[in-house]
Amino acid sequence: MKRCYLTAAIAAATLALPALPALAQTNEITIGITTTTTGPGAALGIPERNALEFVPKAIGGVPLKVIVLDDGGDPTTATTNARRFVTESKADIIMGSALTPPTIAVSNVANEAGIPHFGLAPFPITPERMKWSVAMPQPIPIMGKVLYEHMKAHNVKTVGYIGYSDSYGDLWFNDFKAQGVPMGLALADEERFARPDTSVTGQVLKLVAANPDAILVGASGTAAALPQTELRERGYQGLIYQTHGAASMDFIRIAGKAAEGVLMASGPVMDPEDQPDSALTKKPGLALNSAYEAKYGPNSRSQFAGHSYDAFEILKRVIPVALKTAKPGTPEFRDAIRQALLSEREMAASQGVYNFTEKDRYGLDDRSRILLTVKDGKYTLAK
Repeated sequence: MKRCYLTAAIAAATLALPALPALAQTNEITIGITTTTTGPGAALGIPERNALEFVPKAIGGVPLKVIVLDDGGDPTTATTNARRFVTESKADIIMGSALTPPTIAVSNVANEAGIPHFGLAPFPITPERMKWSVAMPQPIPIMGKVLYEHMKAHNVKTVGYIGYSDSYGDLWFNDFKAQGVPMGLALADEERFARPDTSVTGQVLKLVAANPDAILVGASGTAAALPQTELRERGYQGLIYQTHGAASMDFIRIAGKAAEGVLMASGPVMDPEDQPDSALTKKPGLALNSAYEAKYGPNSRSQFAGHSYDAFEILKRVIPVALKTAKPGTPEFRDAIRQALLSEREMAASQGVYNFTEKDRYGLDDRSRILLTVKDGKYTLAK
């Protein structure tokens, strides 16, 4: 694969896209990827970038030109990167970003320009972002349900919430109200913190004082370990639940002993070995983890590596279909990709089996989730 790693421009691009010149067909497919390899979200973006080493160099006999930019987790920089993909690179496909706020920004640009967009973080896909965007991570409602079901099965009645003070934290808090509360779970306290914060002592003290049966942490990457650690240090003994945004070995590394016993929603890529042979996610999960851990070390597997890897698993299905009717570098090819995403069924990848529709832009079902816990410093399936 021809791959170019560049540093993202810092300048904001706030004006509308200029009128695009007529596109000429090319002999390669250009894919622009903006992800977060620096800043507080780097623990998510670096595995997404690393996984690109194990994706195809060509699909359907056509070479792939992959351009990767860092956005530092900043929506303005992600917007700049996405506009560069449109105006300078004439990208056929855009991917990114690793965090929810910049993913929303990229989706806005992609839908404005009419380019297929693969989000690599959960994000709200509103009607204005629905035509051209799909999301690779599991949707919050699917992952939330497995957590709330576990809470109910373990006699949890009251829940404290601590999450990011941004769109990712909102997604999880709103889902708890939409799913958890109707299941009989009562909210004991809600606390928020910013991604760059280095302490959540004040929030944790309020949660401990409320003494809920369980606490749900709506955070991602290494920052998710911050409330986990402080809750245990302040003596909280109840169950702590983490989202799939925390599913990486870095969480255990940062949280240390405080990670023991955590309950964590995750994609099946974190444990393909224990899946039945009939599971469509087993083969791609084993393939990714084998390649990834061979290069980056034992137990380096990551939920986030699966997001970018799986985008190319999907492209292996849809690009050959699109090539039957259009050539790369043309608006017709972009639209053919969009149409193929809707027509192809049961697209197996490491994190789930995708069946996108006009209204369901996540395209996943319960096959895309497992529940993990940490025992003796390692992830294992929870009971």
